[in-house]
Amino acid sequence: MPINNVMLGTDVRIIDESLVNLYGCAIGDSTMIGPFVEIQCNAQIGARCKISSHTFICEGVAIADEVFVGHGVMFTNDRYPRATNDDGALLSMSEWTLERTTVGRRVSIGSNVTVLPGISIGEGAMVGAGAVLTKNVPAFAIVAGVPARIIGRVQRPAKPRSAAVG
Repeated sequence: MPINNVMLGTDVRIIDESLVNLYGCAIGDSTMIGPFVEIQCNAQIGARCKISSHTFICEGVAIADEVFVGHGVMFTNDRYPRATNDDGALLSMSEWTLERTTVGRRVSIGSNVTVLPGISIGEGAMVGAGAVLTKNVPAFAIVAGVPARIIGRVQRPAKPRSAAVG
């Protein structure tokens, strides 16, 4: 599989370059890409991310820093996908509307999640395995289900206490 016209940051780790399809995308420093991952043109992956095997990241997806993407996650970018127009001719690239998806910093996306077009996942959110995201996810929300619903809030870790002097 090809790696073409990719802007790779420093220390990017691709588990097996022969088992990925990366083209026209940008991948930030110290990110890890698993096998059987496709990242399309104009997709952006931040620094220190982990993209697990069998994941598809399409054009129009922007993933911030420190994001975990589980196995088999599927991003989409066309709300009304069709193969042909009304006269039966194959649709061209100009005959569909790209809807952008954003994933905030430190988000965790479980395995086999489907992200519908135009979704925003807020900073620190957690998405349960198998969820289908049909609407935006607030920062620090925990969502799960089909369709995904908020089931909790991520508890931000407390600041460590200073050691007692004495």
